[in-house]
Amino acid sequence: MSFIHNHKLKIILSLALLLSLGLSVYSLANVDTTNTSTTLDTQWGNRGGGFNQREGGTAGMAAPGADSNAATPGTAGQSEGTTTPDAADSGSQTPGVSPDGTSSAAGGNTPSGAAQGDTSASDSSGERPARGQGTTDGSGAGFTRPSGGGQMGGGGMGGNSFGGASASRDYGTPLAWYAVIFAVLFIAAFYYTLRGKLHIKEHRKTMLVGLLLAIGLCLKLAAAPWISGYQSDINFFKTWATQAADSLSGFYLNSTSDYPPLYMYVLYLTGKIVTLPAATPYFMTLIKLPSILADTATAYLLYKAARRYFSFETGLLIAAFYMFNPAVLINATFWGQVDSFFTLIVVSAIWLLCQRKYGWATAVLTLSVLMKPQGIIYVPVLFFATVRSGSLKAWLKAAGAGILTLLIVVLPFSSGQSPLWLYTLYTGTVNEYPFASVNAYNLFALLGDNYTESSSTLAFLSYHDWGMIFIVLTTLFTGWMYLRSKNAAIAALGALLQIAGVFTLSSSMHERYLFPAAALTLLAYTYWRDKRLLWLVFGFSTTIFLNTYAVYYGTLSRGSAYNFTMFAASLLNLAMCVLLVKIMWDLSRKKELNETQLPAAAAVSS
Repeated sequence: MSFIHNHKLKIILSLALLLSLGLSVYSLANVDTTNTSTTLDTQWGNRGGGFNQREGGTAGMAAPGADSNAATPGTAGQSEGTTTPDAADSGSQTPGVSPDGTSSAAGGNTPSGAAQGDTSASDSSGERPARGQGTTDGSGAGFTRPSGGGQMGGGGMGGNSFGGASASRDYGTPLAWYAVIFAVLFIAAFYYTLRGKLHIKEHRKTMLVGLLLAIGLCLKLAAAPWISGYQSDINFFKTWATQAADSLSGFYLNSTSDYPPLYMYVLYLTGKIVTLPAATPYFMTLIKLPSILADTATAYLLYKAARRYFSFETGLLIAAFYMFNPAVLINATFWGQVDSFFTLIVVSAIWLLCQRKYGWATAVLTLSVLMKPQGIIYVPVLFFATVRSGSLKAWLKAAGAGILTLLIVVLPFSSGQSPLWLYTLYTGTVNEYPFASVNAYNLFALLGDNYTESSSTLAFLSYHDWGMIFIVLTTLFTGWMYLRSKNAAIAALGALLQIAGVFTLSSSMHERYLFPAAALTLLAYTYWRDKRLLWLVFGFSTTIFLNTYAVYYGTLSRGSAYNFTMFAASLLNLAMCVLLVKIMWDLSRKKELNETQLPAAAAVSS
């Protein structure tokens, strides 16, 4: 009995882990394998990137792996276009799906989800079009861009629905209730922990962190196969994984992918794994797996950062907050996006920069740029840190690490490419969405200008020009505060202001671009211990969740009416940017504390 009394929390978490592990095993064991009865060559015959949509939309809950909304990589006879959410072309149509939401791909309907083997309609020339040469009828190569995010439920691409292959409407209500319960529980938990009213009396406390994160990981893996995800994005990743596994070095020669090279290595491994017959039914789960693992790694990194100054209880709470955050859950486990993986890289780079490890920070930050163009947003923070160091050695380390990382990642894809192929890839991606806001809850959405052309005029200047002005002003203020401060941890605040400012005040922003702010706010709080940052932790988590939820479940897209949620969340993001500027101004003169642990009650500054 004394053992149980002294280790009751470990026992409770161990039992919870066994239960979540059992759910995960049960979920994966019940993945529907009926969609994989055909050979991989039949399913993936079209290496050019085509998709063959299943007939109809989701009706209730499908068995995991069945992908009732899903499109699987088609044959060469299928159209080579596909769709991404939040994009521009209002006349485009989901490839292989007629306007009424039924399959119209060559070879007929495929109720099993597998593509037909007829390749007679393939391009006899064998030539591939240039990247981006999509057509609106689904017959050409490249990517066609739908008019906005939301559900695919028939009726073309406009409005809130576009055809039959986007996000499933399943689990929307339970997810919303989970978000409410999460907020209540963690507000109470932070209140008691930060006032020293919560004490964990256990030996080997680090084990509790491992148990908690393992529980979160298992629960996410259990849920992933049952949630079909945002199918247009899932299908991109499936096709790119297949193409990368087929020829990694020739990926950009044989693909219309607009993603930078880094994540193609991850998709290459995924593509190789699913060539194993036993792994084929788990393709969608494997697509989501890297981001789910990244959630776990980011939570642990935040715990390690917090333990430098905080009590164990606070560090554990910070890790749990991120791991079970609904804004994090909806992105990877539900949507199937890769922002969690990107965020892990960004947070790691800023964490290293806070420790003045300029070489490693540069290498990791270079990886973020090589994964998503949004990584460029954080580069000024590295520049200001290096300038303030006043060390030639720091500059040489940064330059060497950046160049070496760039060459290692990019060179394997460069054979047969023009010298400027990477620059062309980035400029094409950056200029892809010429709108004031692309479903982002920001300043321009607040003004009612979602999907307004960025070339349109607002007070004598275009939205694009205003966006560039705000980017410059945000970056200059970050630099001023960086050079004003003597604390290396200003990097965390600088990175947070960069992403929050650019997202809220710039044009062409998507709903998911703010995602790294959820982790960066926690990282900034661990270093600065300012209670106002806690308000930002909950505030950014709220707006990120609301914005992602609205697009994933189809209530926000091109043509959506201006509503209270858009107004309130956009205004909140703007207010949080103003508050963040004030916080950064106040803290930029704060001296760097010694690396000693603070008691939990001292974690909140007055």
